[in-house]
Amino acid sequence: MRRYVWGVTGLVLFFTMAFSSFTVAGPGMRITIAGSTTVLPVASRSAQKFMESSSIRILVNAGGSGVGIHSVAGGRVDIGMASREVSPDESKRFEKNNLKIHPVGIDAVACAISSEVYDAGVRQLTPQEIADIYLGKIRNWKEVKGPDRQIVVVDKERHRGTRHVFMQYIFGNALQRTPGALLVTGSNNEEQAKIAQSDSAIGMLSFAWLNDDVKAVALVDRGKEILPTWEMVRQGSYPIVRKLNFITAGEPENEVKAFIDFVKGPEGQKIVEESGYIPLGSSQP
Repeated sequence: MRRYVWGVTGLVLFFTMAFSSFTVAGPGMRITIAGSTTVLPVASRSAQKFMESSSIRILVNAGGSGVGIHSVAGGRVDIGMASREVSPDESKRFEKNNLKIHPVGIDAVACAISSEVYDAGVRQLTPQEIADIYLGKIRNWKEVKGPDRQIVVVDKERHRGTRHVFMQYIFGNALQRTPGALLVTGSNNEEQAKIAQSDSAIGMLSFAWLNDDVKAVALVDRGKEILPTWEMVRQGSYPIVRKLNFITAGEPENEVKAFIDFVKGPEGQKIVEESGYIPLGSSQP
């Protein structure tokens, strides 16, 4: 699978296209979408393709998975984007909103480090080592056979889907506090940039956001090295895998249903793959 890196330029382009489409729209139907920056490329590219043959105007905005879930539950958007499941607390809080989850793709989350650390020899970490880094118990890369350099620990905002699945795997707690973190970022492109700009950082990123400056380490779990590859994801061997979701309040109808069906159909699933993720039905999450 080809890997697509979504940086600041790509996101600005998506926002520009989405907002310009929204503002020039006539009196026809409009669909509003908000949430996960991981799902954002899929939604934005799909919206542009869908609008080529439809009078429907689609506005796509970001904000994170928590924003997507809360916005659709609050009736502020038609579709929420989330790169995680709805939490038990959210399910209870929004029970009357009858939230419906519509998976549109598969993604995996990597423990990502600066390329300089990777090139210096840090190619694998255990979940315990990663936990100790985020807890502030390990502060220098030399403690995990790396260079003699302070670790720049990068966390994400607590409502972000990428953080939820990563922390759930490492700590068994999606909302784990991380006293060792030096930076807290929001979107994927922001975290990608912070890790790339440093020569000693660690963070968490979707596979689709890895590049030559931001490398993924293998996970050593119960004595077995698990490589961070799409092949391992497809085989069901890689442990930090999540579905990319659209969420609606109740069953979608009319134009909203038509758009969701488009994304889950052949053209939309091709866009999922072109965005750097795995289409539905082609892996074992």
